[in-house]
Amino acid sequence: MIACGLDFGTSNSAIGVVRDRTATLAPVEASNTLMPSAVFFDYESKGRVLFGNDAISAYVGQTEGRLMRALKSLLGSPLIEEETSLGGRKVPLTDVIELFVRHLKSKAEAFAGQEITSVVHGRPVRFVDDDDAADARAQAVLEAIARRAGFRDVAFVYEPIAAAHHYEQTVQGEELALIADIGGGTSDFSVIRVGPRLRERVDRSQDVLATAGVHVGGTDLDTALNLAAVMPLLGLGTQLIQKNLPVPNALYHELAAWPTINFAYTYKNERMVAELVSLAVEPGKVGRLLSLVRQRLGHRLAFAVEDAKIALSAEECADVALAFLEVGLATTTTRVDFDSAIDNRMGRLHKAATDCIAMTGLSPAAIDTIFLTGGSSRVPAVRAAIGRAAPSARLAGDSDLLSVALGLTQMAETRA
Repeated sequence: MIACGLDFGTSNSAIGVVRDRTATLAPVEASNTLMPSAVFFDYESKGRVLFGNDAISAYVGQTEGRLMRALKSLLGSPLIEEETSLGGRKVPLTDVIELFVRHLKSKAEAFAGQEITSVVHGRPVRFVDDDDAADARAQAVLEAIARRAGFRDVAFVYEPIAAAHHYEQTVQGEELALIADIGGGTSDFSVIRVGPRLRERVDRSQDVLATAGVHVGGTDLDTALNLAAVMPLLGLGTQLIQKNLPVPNALYHELAAWPTINFAYTYKNERMVAELVSLAVEPGKVGRLLSLVRQRLGHRLAFAVEDAKIALSAEECADVALAFLEVGLATTTTRVDFDSAIDNRMGRLHKAATDCIAMTGLSPAAIDTIFLTGGSSRVPAVRAAIGRAAPSARLAGDSDLLSVALGLTQMAETRA
């Protein structure tokens, strides 16, 4: 019997198995070992379901259907119990996640050449901030999904501890490390002792000094940038004629957040926005919002914003191309504007990292290394916010996206 390590992420996912006594990630898209956590239901070819980049390509190519992304962010929220409309039928969101997990499992089994029934499954330190009952329910939902997908033995490991397990394979001496896993939906921290001698221990519980988590991740940064830089072009912050009131903002927030985009596509919202166009001081802008809802372009907008966010990790400014919504429409945003939009969230990240260190009873100066993993760990403001929690520590992990998956797989080997 072999076990696998499964990193089901908000933005991207990976799965690994142990082959020839080596933890190896399975190819999930051609030779790639990382794939977007995306599912597309193709209405043109009834019954066809696409995953990862194939799902995104079908959506961007304007195939008639529905794209689902960032569903992990709904775990712990009442929204996870909702259903989504797929070609005239209602499907529970948990069933959509199950389809994606089954797909990953099948890829790992094809790679391993045998059935896999045991999984070490990653999970954030906190699915839900400050609500232990909701947090426990979220894990229970994820475990039930894993079992329905065919896993009989399911063990959960905090994602930063899995990342620490992988990071430890690279260190030359003993360190006290703050592991910071900045995912798509959550940011998770662990203070842990690592080293060549320590990695031989079977029980590592004494080496994990503290864990902490906060529900802030890369998709939240996308939302903040979307609302600050793009949604004003669609009427956010503009006024209504006569009433001297702002255009209602709830729909903008729903469309700016990856997990809730599909919830915005209702006839009720279309009618509401059509009425707002006639009442708006700037009807052209609100008319763009109406086009976005009618043409189901919310994910296209989110992808354009995500591209700008990624660009701003390396550049001082970035263009957001919106020609898919209106010919010639575009805007430019700067890193200064982005940093301002996410400042509150950076404060929460800094506090979570600082609190994690404080839980150990040690001073920040005791931290030797901050190991950063996850796609949004590339954002300069994120690195700065976490770095301030232990200013003398060495920053490691420039663009590591697979350490959690590899760590989970390595841990699966010891449990097999």
